This record gives sequence, structure tokens and C-alpha cells, in this order.
Amino acid sequence: MTTDRPAHPTVYRRVRHRVRSRVSERPAIYLPFARHKYPGPSPEVIGPTTELVIDGYTRSASTFAVYALQLAQPHPVRLAHHLHAPAQLIAAARRGVPALLVIRNPQAVVLSQVAREPDVALRDALGAYVRFHACLLPFRDRLVVADFAEVTGDFGTVIGRLNDRFGMSLRRFEHTEANVAECLRLVALRDSLSPALLGFESGLLSRAALDRELASRPPDPPSETGHAWMPSPRRDAEIERLRQQWQASFTGLWRRADELYASFVRSATAQETSQRRQEPTAMNGRAEEEQWSTS
Repeated sequence: MTTDRPAHPTVYRRVRHRVRSRVSERPAIYLPFARHKYPGPSPEVIGPTTELVIDGYTRSASTFAVYALQLAQPHPVRLAHHLHAPAQLIAAARRGVPALLVIRNPQAVVLSQVAREPDVALRDALGAYVRFHACLLPFRDRLVVADFAEVTGDFGTVIGRLNDRFGMSLRRFEHTEANVAECLRLVALRDSLSPALLGFESGLLSRAALDRELASRPPDPPSETGHAWMPSPRRDAEIERLRQQWQASFTGLWRRADELYASFVRSATAQETSQRRQEPTAMNGRAEEEQWSTS
């Protein structure tokens, strides 16, 4: 198979990527810059009106999480999201703002990123993954953590953990075939960069207003390369080529990335176990209230 992937990313782009990955760890430096660069509606930077932060390393299903969360709610939720910068999550942890960190297996993430962003070298992407998660380790107990498989397969449970951890009352996403299809439809439409769609992500536009806007838009022409936020056969083939080419490379970095991922998986598992223990207690409490209300 032939691809248009450059043999070597340019020095300029490699330096820019490395600088960004380091600066994005520092809220005091990066967040003011991000507010200037991204005035809205998406990505959205944490601010005084933020009700919830949803973020993670790129290619970790944060887009699915954002749409699933908003689709499940009767009213829009003001989200900070899609910055893919640890500074956003660190700021949330320090301020006590509810926050969800989405995580994914490092090999899947890094290969997917490099296949989608040909100007990013694999070593740089892997190093950025390590730095992103390493600087969040001290804050992981102040975040709800959810793995890619759980986000895309049982997001209602993740919303339940957000409610338990932060005292929120978000409506759970029902993981039905129809709901997942609607979520993926919006993910696929994200290529259009529709202001209405991006506003819906951030909680600036209601579902009804979004539906009216989308109904008035002409259909997008078929994409030959696939949607940027969706899997595609072409990208899958490139990922497999990269996996074969780089499988034995950078073993030290891969090992550190796997260790960090495992640490956050343990945090997610501990949070899920805690939630399951609390649910019977909450159910008993509701039963007692019902008993008293009818007596």
C-alpha cells in the first residue's frame, strides 16, 4: 500500500510538537495562551462558567464522551474539552471543578495519532503520551478516570461515577444501538466544523437548536479519506504498517507508557468498585425514604 506519509517529519514540526507537549503541562502558562488561540466554541478552555471538564490525550475517545454526555442531558452542560492538555485537568483538580480523564492503551493511542498526524514522529508522540500522564499522576484521585473501552461501551456507568464523586445529577447515557448511532453520527459530522455542532459540544446550544441547524444544512459529500474523528480502513492499514515497523522500537518509553496506563486503569477500577459498593447503600436509603413516605 502506498501512503502520502512523509518519510521524516520536519525539524520545525518536531520542535513545535515537543514544545507544546511541555508547555501544556503548566496551567499558568498554557491556559491563557489557549484562551487566545481557541476563543470558542470548541475546543473550550476551563473558565468561571465551566460545569465539567472532559479531556485526555488525543485519540482517547474524548469526542465520543462529549457527545454522549450532551445527548443524554435534558439541558446543555457547560463543558471544557478537547484541549488535549494536562493543564486543563490540573486546573480543574486544583479548583475543585468536576473532571473526567479519558485514557487509552498507549500503543493504540500513539499509533492512531501518528497515522492521523503524519508530521508527528512516533518517538515524539510516545514521549508526549508519557509526559501527559506522568504529570497527572499526583491529581488522579481528584479526577474521575475512564478507559476507552468503558467510554465507548458503557458511558452511563462513567456518568454515574461523575455523579457519585462530585455530587452531580447528570442523566446517564443509555448505551442503546440508536443512542450510539446518533452519537457516532455527530462525531462523523465534526469534520464540517459547524459552529452549531461545536456550540452543542460546549453546552452553548440545545439539542433542539442543533437539530434545526443540521436539518437546514446540505449533506456533506462522501469523504475519500474517512472522517478525522472516526476509524477508516485506510487509517487502520496505516496503523498496522506502523505497528509492524516500530514494534521493537523505543522499548524504554513503551515500558514507561504501559506503566502509566496501568496506574490509571487501577484508579478507574478502584473508582468503579467504590461506586458498586455505594449503590446498594443508596438503594437501601431510597427504600427507607419510600417506606416513611407511605407510612
